[in-house]
Amino acid sequence: MNRRERVELFRERLSEVIQRSGMTRSAFAAKVGFDRSTLSQLLTPANDRLPRAETIAAIAAMEQVSVDWLLGLSQEDQMGTNILPEALEIERSAQSPTDERLVRWQSEAAGYKIRYVPTTLPDLLKTEEMIAYEFQERGQEVKETEVDKTEARLAYSRRPETDIEACSSFQSVSEFAKGQGIWEHLEAGARLRQIERMIELVEELYPTFRWFLFDGLKRFAVPYTVFGPIRGALYFGNMYLVFNSTEHVRVLTRHFDDLIRAAVIQPPDVVDYLNGLKRDL
Repeated sequence: MNRRERVELFRERLSEVIQRSGMTRSAFAAKVGFDRSTLSQLLTPANDRLPRAETIAAIAAMEQVSVDWLLGLSQEDQMGTNILPEALEIERSAQSPTDERLVRWQSEAAGYKIRYVPTTLPDLLKTEEMIAYEFQERGQEVKETEVDKTEARLAYSRRPETDIEACSSFQSVSEFAKGQGIWEHLEAGARLRQIERMIELVEELYPTFRWFLFDGLKRFAVPYTVFGPIRGALYFGNMYLVFNSTEHVRVLTRHFDDLIRAAVIQPPDVVDYLNGLKRDL
């Protein structure tokens, strides 16, 4: 489902919710907390944008329907006391941080901001050499699959409506450049080519892709991704902990915002930082 189709389905379901409520549009808008003109704009066929996450959450909470249903992600409206069918899920057998489920969840979040803390370096910036090194114990088929997924994520990031933010510690990037920790067996030439690739793509994709670097001595974050207001997923190496409730997603979003506020290297300065690492390599 593309964004326009999702907006159309949201408009249909919002109209259904208003009809079920038995209220006039003015009364419904006032109860949710915005004016009638805003509601009219959401319901007009000419509108091609979804409302803010807070507005969707307010409608869902007031009328006891699922946010997923309003957004067309579920066919169950969940009228009654249960707003979301599953607040927390465990997705097992995750083969990698670029598992097919992440690709699907990213597609479902089209039109929303995607925020993520990568396991190592941002996946969409990786070279084939880097992927081959990381998945050398998984076999050739897995490595080829991971290359395809990375290319798909890069293609997605090049779409004009894309809005992606990534956060890493600058120490983790420095360790990579120096060949420390898990990178000690990755030869210097491959690390140099990876840095050059990151410089190229960070320059190309900005500002639709923004990479923030925080101080790992002052902040900590496990690998996770927040898919707009829809869901958040924490990666544990062989499984995902998936949060579907609005409140859980908000908590993860606030944590990510805290990482951004603490960033010591802002997106426009990342290329300079990478060039410094390149010179020292």
